[in-house]
Amino acid sequence: MENPRSEKVAVVDEVRSKLSAADAVLLTEYRGLRVSELAQLRTAMRAAGGEYRVYKNTLVRLAARDLDLDLEAALTGPTALAFVTAKSDGSPGDVASVAKAITDFAKGNPLLVLKGGILGDTMLDASGAKALASLPTASEIYARLAGAVNNGARGLASVIS
Repeated sequence: MENPRSEKVAVVDEVRSKLSAADAVLLTEYRGLRVSELAQLRTAMRAAGGEYRVYKNTLVRLAARDLDLDLEAALTGPTALAFVTAKSDGSPGDVASVAKAITDFAKGNPLLVLKGGILGDTMLDASGAKALASLPTASEIYARLAGAVNNGARGLASVIS
């Protein structure tokens, strides 16, 4: 960009900082969805530590190039980014919960398409991003762990008695 406007430079800086700070980023196409429907998706994602933002593709490309990320294939058509960062209480965001929120929303709204994502330093295609939704959420993992500990303690108590 030759002589970019300060507003565009600020947006590129914002996208760059969000991309570098996020645990994961999921890219979706939202063509045909109403603002009220996107607000429902944002609400569902916020509880899991997700933030859903729409930026111009050219500005996202510039920010991604600065971070050596190859998002060219996913940045076609109207694209929104779901950033998975820390929740409002300071706990880490749950990538699986955000991915589940997107796939659950897409079941009722087939206009929303999951196009791919970034998990750490790994680029994900659409099937890889959808696979994140099949992972257990943090609360499910904690419940399984507590159950395993409880069963072990119960078994030890019955052997002792």
